[in-house]
Amino acid sequence: VPERPTLGNTDYAFEMAISNIRYGEGVTKEIGMDLQNLGARRVCLMTDKNLSKLPPVNAVLNSLAKYGINFQMYDNVRVEPTDQSFIDAIQFAKKGEFDAYVAVGGGSVIDTCKAANLYAASPSSEFLDYVNAPIGKGKPVTVPLKPLIAVPTTSGTGSETTGVAIFDFKELKVKTGIASRAIKPTLGIIDPLHTLSMPERIVANSGFDVLCHALESYTALPYNQRSPCPSNPIDRPAYQGSNPVSDVWALHALRIVAKYLKRAIRNPEDREARANMHLASAFAGIGFGNAGVHLCHGMSYPISGLVKTYKPKDYNVDHSLVPHGLSVVLTSPAVFAFTAQIHPERHLEAAEILGADIRTARIKDAGLILADTLRKFLFDLNVDDGLAAIGYSKADIPALVKGTLPQERVTKLSPRPQTEEDLSALFEASMKLY
Repeated sequence: VPERPTLGNTDYAFEMAISNIRYGEGVTKEIGMDLQNLGARRVCLMTDKNLSKLPPVNAVLNSLAKYGINFQMYDNVRVEPTDQSFIDAIQFAKKGEFDAYVAVGGGSVIDTCKAANLYAASPSSEFLDYVNAPIGKGKPVTVPLKPLIAVPTTSGTGSETTGVAIFDFKELKVKTGIASRAIKPTLGIIDPLHTLSMPERIVANSGFDVLCHALESYTALPYNQRSPCPSNPIDRPAYQGSNPVSDVWALHALRIVAKYLKRAIRNPEDREARANMHLASAFAGIGFGNAGVHLCHGMSYPISGLVKTYKPKDYNVDHSLVPHGLSVVLTSPAVFAFTAQIHPERHLEAAEILGADIRTARIKDAGLILADTLRKFLFDLNVDDGLAAIGYSKADIPALVKGTLPQERVTKLSPRPQTEEDLSALFEASMKLY
């Protein structure tokens, strides 16, 4: 490798990795042929209890039956998975000795299936071997995995395009995950028909995840300012910082969100809006899957992990949970007001895409303008009024900060470094939004 001048060992390159993507109404019917083409003999189909009775899973089952695919179904995936729910799915995968996987669902299902595929392919590994440091060992994945076809049914996580799997680590009451290009799905089948069965609040919360994926990856620390520079390309992280290719995907996703999210939430029959949001989820996934996210996501993990009694409307679950997209978006006004002093022009551009009139705006006001634009956007969509509305108070701030500190994989990508005091102030500013 030629010698190069570096700024204190920062990286000098970025790498794009995405799954193959197939898009089209009704495209799910091809999945049986895909598995035939792969020569799959024993297929693991993963979903959750609610979805197992709905049209998306039915469409997959029909295709598997039509093409004579031998499969076993695991429908025990937990919405907002935990380390234990991952381990249960992994045990099922190890026993089944599968040669291909199909995940039908939102991010929870697709992430669970990625983990099952990884640990079944590496049976002697301990669970924490591949979990992100500092909670786990963060080992690079060097074992070959089986093909995984992801069929997303929500328009949010973009998990069908990324090498990331997120779960709740119960012992520490904090979310963490596994991040490696090796675990990304082989193929993402994006069928907009599946979004028609999504209830209103699920559309909203998944859409907020797309919004934050786009905003965070576009404003993340640039790839050539991230350190350390890896000594071997296998050690270059999946989340590398903002870069010219991810920027294109993030901005395009943001424009679609601005145009279609409100329509998709308000009118379940608006097929154009729902189809476009389904595509925006994949676009933002390609962007953040390579650039990464930063503070909204880093702070969201303890917001979800420390949930007390909150149960969201439209989610048929037997446990308290803060939906991922909601936990991410509630801090967004405070976060972007904080980060905007670095790259204010990017924050201003995002505000303009989301509807702000910036003709007379001053560059130093970029953060406040974007924060106000986001507040108005959330208010229009009846989003809970800050962390206080989902059960948190100022007394919880130390625990929320403590839960954010281990999320270095993402918080280090914030364009502006933050202290514990900064994080406390951001949580406090997010208690009430309006």
